[in-house]
Amino acid sequence: MPVELPPEAKGSATTRARLAHRRLIVVGAGTRASDEPDPPVGNGRAIAVLAAREGAAVACVDAVGEAAAETVAWIERDGGRAFSLVADVSDAAACERVVAEASERLGGLDGVVLNVGIAAGRKLEGTSPELWDQTFAVNLRAHFLLARAALPRLADGGAIVFISSVAGLAPGSLLPAYDASKAGIFGLSRHVALEGSRRGIRANVVVPGLIDTPLGRLASRGRPSRDRTPVPLGRQGTAWEIAYATVFLLSGEASYVTGQMLVVDGGLSALR
Repeated sequence: MPVELPPEAKGSATTRARLAHRRLIVVGAGTRASDEPDPPVGNGRAIAVLAAREGAAVACVDAVGEAAAETVAWIERDGGRAFSLVADVSDAAACERVVAEASERLGGLDGVVLNVGIAAGRKLEGTSPELWDQTFAVNLRAHFLLARAALPRLADGGAIVFISSVAGLAPGSLLPAYDASKAGIFGLSRHVALEGSRRGIRANVVVPGLIDTPLGRLASRGRPSRDRTPVPLGRQGTAWEIAYATVFLLSGEASYVTGQMLVVDGGLSALR
């Protein structure tokens, strides 16, 4: 018998101003366009909306201007504060520009969420060197560039949250560039945590499992067995569950947590 989802998993829980007066950048704040009549929200949009509900002012960054603008509109309907910026994070100059512009418009910077990633190729023989390089440019190099630009601008006691994937913990996606780049985020985050520690800046990774998002549904259409994965909790997660994990790591509730991975996968990686 299915378990009723709690309000947090549905994005309808009462908020508690956990990020009051914080100034945040969420990179990858849009949601992939979907032709479904009632598509689920994506991870980046849920993170930006929840952070604003918890009191933060949010710079919503995305490669697709319309997607970022839709997230801003949602936040403003909720009474929050946000603006959108467009950037191709595979471009080093764009990473520096967007962090500098967001920091200036926010009047400072207290937190950064890095939620960008692409998947390309299939198995080793189906992954060209060009696809490998393109995947790493977005999935790992961009995170390095954005963290490099953000760290000196972050206020003491700030936080960076990287969004990775259980694909970085164990094989199974059949996407070698995706798996390898997502695994690389763990090492990068630990280094950022070490550099930031002298100023009380924390860096952690949220590791989603199978999450019901437009991108997740697209992946399932390409690999139908994805939806039959035996998740111990018996269902896929929601983007709001990723958002709550992220907000926790951004907030003072996680003030003594750094260099860590928070796996949000319904027990998939630990119990199977």
